[in-house]
Amino acid sequence: MEALTRQLERIDGRGYKAYKSIAGEYRFDGFSLMIDHVQADPFAAPSRCRAVIDAPVADLPASALRSEPRRRAARDFIARAFRSASGSDKALAIDAGHQTVLDRTATVLDDGAVEVRFTVQLPARGRTILGRQARTILCDRLPDVVRAGATSRRLDLDALETHMARVEDQVALREELARRGLVAFVANQSVLPRRSGVDDRPLEQAIPFQAPESLSVRLDTPNAGPVDGLGITTGITLIVGGGFHGKSTLLSAIAEGVYDHIPGDGRDRVVTDPDATKIRAEDGRAVHQLDLSPYINHLPYGKDTQRFSTDLASGSTSQAAALQEAIECGARTLLVDEDTSATNFMIRDRRMQALVAKEREPITPFVDRIRQLRDDLAVSTLLVMGGSGDYFDCADTVIQMQGYQPLDVTREARDIAQAHVTGRTEEAIDALDVTPRRALQGGRLNPETKPGKTKIQARGRDTLIFGRTDVDLRAVEQIVDASQVRAIGMVLGRLARRGERVTDLPALIGEWLNDEQWHRMSQHPEGNLARPRVSEVMAALNRLRGAPFES
Repeated sequence: MEALTRQLERIDGRGYKAYKSIAGEYRFDGFSLMIDHVQADPFAAPSRCRAVIDAPVADLPASALRSEPRRRAARDFIARAFRSASGSDKALAIDAGHQTVLDRTATVLDDGAVEVRFTVQLPARGRTILGRQARTILCDRLPDVVRAGATSRRLDLDALETHMARVEDQVALREELARRGLVAFVANQSVLPRRSGVDDRPLEQAIPFQAPESLSVRLDTPNAGPVDGLGITTGITLIVGGGFHGKSTLLSAIAEGVYDHIPGDGRDRVVTDPDATKIRAEDGRAVHQLDLSPYINHLPYGKDTQRFSTDLASGSTSQAAALQEAIECGARTLLVDEDTSATNFMIRDRRMQALVAKEREPITPFVDRIRQLRDDLAVSTLLVMGGSGDYFDCADTVIQMQGYQPLDVTREARDIAQAHVTGRTEEAIDALDVTPRRALQGGRLNPETKPGKTKIQARGRDTLIFGRTDVDLRAVEQIVDASQVRAIGMVLGRLARRGERVTDLPALIGEWLNDEQWHRMSQHPEGNLARPRVSEVMAALNRLRGAPFES
């Protein structure tokens, strides 16, 4: 610490590049500071640093190391505590997340020692070093932030235990789903509405969720004990109801139930099949060598749909592609919202069938495949549908949202289906087979902007910059953090460096993202990554224009 103090005073007033001289390791009282990378100028990305706190100094409770969910929750809590301790100090920053508890690289636990990875914006006036201000940040302010954020003497241990217990309970609830024949669970008293489209915190004074008795189940948790709530079974479930009554809000909460949430989020006991995938229409996206023939076939002029490619997909084509891509990744639960679907992909009613004969319509609508997905491929569907009752004929469960409360209207929907026959003709006349997996020529993935110059960056959670291409991820709704996008870019970069033909992409990506390999993904300590799911990595790759897929 004294050496760092002297060096910062020595370079005070010099040109910014002199900051490079402070890279290295410094010993402080109770922890070591590693300055891994020093920014090249005041406008570059902040400098990357790590603080490694000795195990006796950190003195974390034994319960923080008892299970993998608790370790992940403890790491998440420490990152948030570090951010809170830094307060309004813009110079110190850490990737601590918001409402979800993701597996982040910002904090590492190693036999009780704690490593915190953060960034420092080194101060300057123009391009002149402000060495004394840097000394205040690194040698005066930082030690207090480290102790407040990563030592048991300063942490709120009761809040830490609550944080860990709630995450551990969510993991246990999610593991119960398959054993109980469920695809999702929404606990009673959950608060599902959010404050706004840009504020993911729970809506104040929202109506707590309460399951109808006929659909209520009780699941056990290791900390909170038994939890009652709505159990959504495998098969076909419709969510119906009037506008603004909470249909899409419920589906959105279930879509994010693949992740754990912080205590008090309101969705911290909403859990979903971890591979559940939300699909939607997405005009203009790319599609690569994909078999769309179960849904789109007999195109004019004989265009092949068994190995279909386009750089400008229509709404129906893009939704068919999203469905097939989800199944290719192993999804056993599909989440679909009428509001973000292509109407002609979802339904063709009797009148339209009478006007446009089947032999002149290339699209086989989803309503005629949904039972085959359930019966032949064991793929469940949770569908928000407010405008068409044609799905009543195939639904196993129908939930009506009324004033943000769920009602079991399955029997009524079946009675209506029998009393009001649609008269439409089912258009799925052939079997539904497993989606064939495509190969990828990894050596043709190119993250370069020019020879020798690689560019892989995240622009928020909506865009991945990969070489010369911007990948639009706005329709990949289950990406919840920009740090996941950065990790996705890293995986694609690794595929490019590997340079080999891959015949089972989901399996390889899943291997790279497993517990053992995830934290070794980068060759250098990275503090701004959050683990994505295989489906989100594949979603980015599927939207990368020019991605070298082979059928």
